[in-house]
Amino acid sequence: MLQKLTLLFPLWMILICATALIWPTGWMFLNQGSVVVLILGFVMLCMGLTLTFDDFRRITQMPRAVAIGFAAQFSIMPLLAWGIAHLLELPSHFAVGLILVGCCPGGTASNLVTYIAKADVALSVVMTVCSTLAAVVLTPLLTQLFAGALVPVDTWMLFKQTLQVVVVPIVLGILLNRWMPHWVQKVLPVAPLFSVFGVCIICAIVFAAQAESILQYGAELLLATLMLHGCGFLIGYHFARFLGCHNRSARTIAVEVGMQNSGLSIVLAKQAFPMLPLAPVAGAVSAVMHSLIGSLLAVLWRIRPITSERIESEK
Repeated sequence: MLQKLTLLFPLWMILICATALIWPTGWMFLNQGSVVVLILGFVMLCMGLTLTFDDFRRITQMPRAVAIGFAAQFSIMPLLAWGIAHLLELPSHFAVGLILVGCCPGGTASNLVTYIAKADVALSVVMTVCSTLAAVVLTPLLTQLFAGALVPVDTWMLFKQTLQVVVVPIVLGILLNRWMPHWVQKVLPVAPLFSVFGVCIICAIVFAAQAESILQYGAELLLATLMLHGCGFLIGYHFARFLGCHNRSARTIAVEVGMQNSGLSIVLAKQAFPMLPLAPVAGAVSAVMHSLIGSLLAVLWRIRPITSERIESEK
């Protein structure tokens, strides 16, 4: 039952965000202080609980696929976000928000989508961990590179925030998994569902706070995020295939590239760009969009299983 509820992630996202637009006052009590940061920290902690030190050792078993996915993650998406922002001539607040989404690591929901698609879950987990930890350095630097011409970027602030809401909770989760394995095993069945609702609530808080602006500029943001994530999935897949990855690994890399940690982009936008109150909106709309595209793609791939190639990860 818990797994079925987790697989309905896109439905929960649509329903919860819709209520935030229709009844924003009902969510405004959460839009204060560090609530959003704490929720994201909890989501990252849930991710950490699913990891062990052996997951990091698996990098040595599939270095080529991990390296290809890592390169795709931090090159394709930032460039796409920057290009789309300029192509659509987005206002600076939306442009910065979109670029920040593109510079973030792969989202935790990518592991769920990979599982639904019957792709390589182990590779997905390793890629998510690698990109998430690397984001502490790369997300601030890439944001400075691509958004620095639009607004001043506090790289040090981005670094500190990413460290606090990503690395610390994940490391804590891994340590709890090592020191309290019996307790963690009891919590694990509900951790994915809690993560799903955590991301949904973060997006709902932003939707409620900026309901009027989202209703006014929603079409523009929907187009921008559709282009960003749609092209991310497409280019990520063909990039991996071009470099010789098997179909299963290429599908996994496509999911990792196409699905960003939009919750992280929302938190960073709120903390690092207080002069751009609409910047987090791009992350909220992005979360809805990549969840929908990823889920649809996962179902399509699930009913079109890989039969012509060996089902194995690259060595």
